[in-house]
Amino acid sequence: MNFLAHLHLARLADSSLLGNLLADFVRGDPTGDYAADVVAGIYMHRRVDVMTDTLPEVLEAKTWFRPETRRVAPIALDVMWDHFVSRHWDRLSPELELPRFVAQAQSEIGQHLPLTPPRFINLNNYLWSERWLERYSDMAFIGNVLNGMASRRPKLSALQQSWGDLDANYDALEQRFWQFYPRMMSMAEQKIL
Repeated sequence: MNFLAHLHLARLADSSLLGNLLADFVRGDPTGDYAADVVAGIYMHRRVDVMTDTLPEVLEAKTWFRPETRRVAPIALDVMWDHFVSRHWDRLSPELELPRFVAQAQSEIGQHLPLTPPRFINLNNYLWSERWLERYSDMAFIGNVLNGMASRRPKLSALQQSWGDLDANYDALEQRFWQFYPRMMSMAEQKIL
């Protein structure tokens, strides 16, 4: 899962949006560095990542990548799952329009930014102003996201070519998304994620 899915699941679980978004920027045990609800959100994010990476649907989807892009498949898929969350937001959360959810998330997270790592603050400067979460619904933007990640981290250069794997398997990926994501939503609502 990427940013939008983590925030969506956090909202369903009444978990800290800040903690669920911040998790990738925090190493080790965050206890003592952040409030208890933020720490719980960080741990929820980590559990969601472990669970997602081991789902049969996700394991199957990883095999659809070419040998030269397979090692970056988990990252490309995380971005792709956000594409489907954004694209189908009205169906997943009909009670709250995506722009309103994004505005609420930005407001909640923004209050605490001064207490977070500089890299996280930098992410937030772009995430909200460039409307990433809403733009994830556009496959061209997904290509830009993957290219941007590849250019910032040379070890991830294969992400530039991974867009072709996502595009070639689009329908099958969307089917797998609908197989597992509603289960994750239900688990979040039951607070068992």
